[in-house]
Amino acid sequence: MVRAVKRAFKYRFYPTDVQAAELARTFGCVRKVYNLALAARTEAWVSRQERVTYHATSAMLTGWKNTEDLAFLSEVSSVPLQQTLRHLQTAFANFFAKRAGYPTVKSKKKSRRSAEYTRSAFRWRDGELTLAKMTEPLAIVWSRPLPEGATPSTVTVSQDPAGRWFVSLLCDDLIPDAPATTAAVGIDAGLDSLLTLSTGEKITNPRGERADRARLARAQQHLARKEKGSANRAKARLKVARVHARIADRRRDHLHKVTTRLVRDTQTIVIEDLTVRNMIKNHRLARAISDAGWRQFRTMLEYKADWYGRDLITVDRWYPSSKLCSTCGTLAEQMPLAVRSWTCRCGAVHDRDVNAARNLLAAGLAVTACGAGVRPQRETSRTRRPAVKQETSWATTGIPFP
Repeated sequence: MVRAVKRAFKYRFYPTDVQAAELARTFGCVRKVYNLALAARTEAWVSRQERVTYHATSAMLTGWKNTEDLAFLSEVSSVPLQQTLRHLQTAFANFFAKRAGYPTVKSKKKSRRSAEYTRSAFRWRDGELTLAKMTEPLAIVWSRPLPEGATPSTVTVSQDPAGRWFVSLLCDDLIPDAPATTAAVGIDAGLDSLLTLSTGEKITNPRGERADRARLARAQQHLARKEKGSANRAKARLKVARVHARIADRRRDHLHKVTTRLVRDTQTIVIEDLTVRNMIKNHRLARAISDAGWRQFRTMLEYKADWYGRDLITVDRWYPSSKLCSTCGTLAEQMPLAVRSWTCRCGAVHDRDVNAARNLLAAGLAVTACGAGVRPQRETSRTRRPAVKQETSWATTGIPFP
């Protein structure tokens, strides 16, 4: 079976001085229009409880261009400005549907520098891409080919904090299903090992941030010594950003390889619904958790499973996968993080992570078999005891309980 999907192909490119200046102006105008529209929508909601639509902000944009202070908005392509209004509309739709927080102002220093062009604002001819307001095509480094006969429907140009330029081409692509298999695997995310599979395999955590920690510290020290607003400070900031980019690139490459292998070899994949946002509030582990990239891993796994026709099951975050004996089902009421292996009363000796992965797999297969929901074994409000019958905390040996 072949699936038709929308797929983005990202490439690095090297603009000329004229192109870089034009794109920098476009980024600034995109940010300005987004913030103006956000302020108008916020004022209307706060003062009159009125929801301003995309069409209303589009009309506002025409008026802004006719004012003396904002006449510079007419100097760049109008398409990226309209697209940023559509992005704001999507942000508000997600907010009112309680899928996201309230949209925030785009910052010149912290926000992503990007602009989106639709078909009316670029020319694609003989494998060359020319954007609106430009006379020369972009010098793109074609690190991989586009699908045969593909024509981009949307082009997004961006610049990262390290100063690198990227172009993302959204194209229609045909992706065949991965080879047929009935294999299933449970995955427990961790720090000592990035991933532990129910098969017993442990995937190494590359710890990219730790490898470049000394280099990053030196770059940040040099940045701290520079005078604010000086050219030397801008150069030092760029060096810090390049170290961060190096770390992020290595992490992304490793996660792509791992997720591709898992999706290729396995039909059913079971993971835990981790709340990384809350977990990084633990300041002792925040740095290591952020470096592991658990959220990025899940995102990649989700869209690749969808592409290749695989089943991805997410288990409730409160499911006691680490405390439950995968052999007899005995539950330990306590399992400190320091305990990496333990022995159940039934005599089974467990590696903490492998045991958790096996429990996640069993829970996920139960969902696919009978549609059962995976729910935590929580305490009832009256008795303060588990809602289902469970063994006493002394069912495990070798674990230091108070």
